[in-house]
Amino acid sequence: MPHFTRVGEVPRKRHTVFRQPDGSLYREELVGEDGFVGDTSLLYHRHPPSALTAIEAVQGPDETLVPNDPMAPLHLALHELPLKGDAVLDRVLLLGNDDLLISYAVATTDSTLHKNSVGDELVYVESGQGVFESTFGRLEVAEGDYVVVPTSTIHRWTVAEGDELRMLVVSAVGHIDPPARYLSARGQFLEGTPYCELDVRRPTELVTGEGTDVGVVVRTRTGLTRHVHRHHPFDVVGWHGGMYPWSFNIADFEPVTGRLHQPPPAHQILEAPGFVVCNFVPRLLDYHPDAVPIPPFHSNVDSDEVLFYAKGSATTRRGTGVGVGSITVHPAGFIHGPHPGNVERALGQERADEYQVMVDTHRPLLVGAAARRCADADYPFTWARLEGSAGA
Repeated sequence: MPHFTRVGEVPRKRHTVFRQPDGSLYREELVGEDGFVGDTSLLYHRHPPSALTAIEAVQGPDETLVPNDPMAPLHLALHELPLKGDAVLDRVLLLGNDDLLISYAVATTDSTLHKNSVGDELVYVESGQGVFESTFGRLEVAEGDYVVVPTSTIHRWTVAEGDELRMLVVSAVGHIDPPARYLSARGQFLEGTPYCELDVRRPTELVTGEGTDVGVVVRTRTGLTRHVHRHHPFDVVGWHGGMYPWSFNIADFEPVTGRLHQPPPAHQILEAPGFVVCNFVPRLLDYHPDAVPIPPFHSNVDSDEVLFYAKGSATTRRGTGVGVGSITVHPAGFIHGPHPGNVERALGQERADEYQVMVDTHRPLLVGAAARRCADADYPFTWARLEGSAGA
């Protein structure tokens, strides 16, 4: 997020003497993008943030990826996966390539402290309530929230008592930002964009952690490592800058509608190296008198399309078993579109009732073991299977 924010106690000028009550100096930490010519923030710690007492290997989850070969569309029924536990260590990898990893987690306990040193993370909260805590402060999270976590931010997820957080996690290699076309030269959201600064939430309240020899699980380009910090990383008394976690809710996205079908870029929310993120929300459908109010058959010749069905009805997939908690993957080279009978059912409808998150990748996606476990083997053939019942 490119807008300057200040939280807690900070000095009058950056890189100047800033003393604690006992007279010792606060430790200044500069975090920044693109070799410090992009967005940066300055955090002020009570203790040196790089004081480690141990470095340990971590046995992470299985992240083997294999080609989608023979190439086929996929339907992944995520709610069939037996997942419980830590939002970091117990998440499972579904799909990925050299630009991103797409994972799923069902958090029932507070997570370990974590930072991703490879790129930003985007988390979509499918259901549940909790708190995202980081060195920048706290953000309350609930159903429908997106949370953008900047690279190398130390954070954890806490779960409301008796609840669970279902989370779709997109880990980038690089930074996740609003589309450049939405922003002015100085980074302000332009008039007419489907969301703006009023919809964005930032940390405003710091969190404090206690204890020594505190483990932080770090994602690197080769796997997971645990850094044991002499002092708890949540010892920040203040920070200022333009690089920090931020969130907004899918219900605050204002859809673009028209007399005829609007293509996916009209529904875009974010972009990153190698992929874009869109979402579909309840909206007025196309209102030309002869409009066909659902997408036509189409080929994403340069993209693999991942669609997560978060809430509401999967109008174009009726009869296939696709529903809330499903992911469909339609790879480049596969022509896809409404299942038989669904175009006719859509004619004359005035509104869509759906919350869906879409990730379009520029390079082919590989498939993880968890995805193979919950894949519906019949899905590629459902267009043919439903032809005879198209009028039902």
